[in-house]
Amino acid sequence: MKDLIRGAYDLHVHSAPDILPRKMDDLEMAQRIIDAGMAGYAIKSHYFCTAERAALINKLYPKCNAIGAITLNSSTGGINPIAVEMAAHAGTKIVWFPTCDSEYELSHVFNGDPNKKLPYWAQIIIELKEAGVKTPTIKLLDDNGKLKDEVYDVIDVIAKKNIILATSHSSHEEAFALVKAAHERKVDKIIITHVDFPTTFYTIDEQKELAKYGAYMEHCYTTFATGKIDFETTLEQIRALGADRVILGTDLGQKNSIYPDEGLLEFATRLYENGFTEKEIRKMTVDNNTALVR
Repeated sequence: MKDLIRGAYDLHVHSAPDILPRKMDDLEMAQRIIDAGMAGYAIKSHYFCTAERAALINKLYPKCNAIGAITLNSSTGGINPIAVEMAAHAGTKIVWFPTCDSEYELSHVFNGDPNKKLPYWAQIIIELKEAGVKTPTIKLLDDNGKLKDEVYDVIDVIAKKNIILATSHSSHEEAFALVKAAHERKVDKIIITHVDFPTTFYTIDEQKELAKYGAYMEHCYTTFATGKIDFETTLEQIRALGADRVILGTDLGQKNSIYPDEGLLEFATRLYENGFTEKEIRKMTVDNNTALVR
């Protein structure tokens, strides 16, 4: 079954060093990528640009292609075109729009339900609040429902540098406006993040609409593995969109989870056991992902 991920990229990995405790650091992850026969992985941090880390890993482990990224949360200046410009100069390949500082996401996470299971990163938000540190929330749309000027500026940098735009934890209204504008401004690489995740859940019809703009639908191992969604729903969505418009990732790196390479292999194996061909699975783990990071 390892052939299902041979040459694959996992474009959603949380490795250390990071503010949050992680299962593995970049050195261990790079070696695991090599041992699994994978091609590489994207280093995702909610708080910092990871391009410099990726450059060092690629020097130390030339058989592993580590991918640098930046997430547009408050710690990087929010929707900050100059931060994206500098990140691109440093070799960044992915720009994630806001995650843990997205006003939309936070309204769902901290919804007043005392029994709600909080995401891994919520502890940082709580700690900052208790320390009296302000953490501004971020919206992509202005009061008239239009994309803010700085969002267009970021899109233009992404298009100029031919890097990946990921919608992250945006609302549907934000994501559709963002993807349409990105397409109009010649962004060729778009990922719809967490299409089956509860707060960002997209219907099949919505996904097909977004696919018309050349976007790839991202499915992550952790979403079904942690019970956030039933695996049958994930299967239904992937079947409906087809392998050409889907990428598989893991979103792993949490201290008590399995390793990302293990998660990606388990995801691929479960798809194979549910009727997907080896060619289809490799399209979603190798071909599409490789095309995005070139």
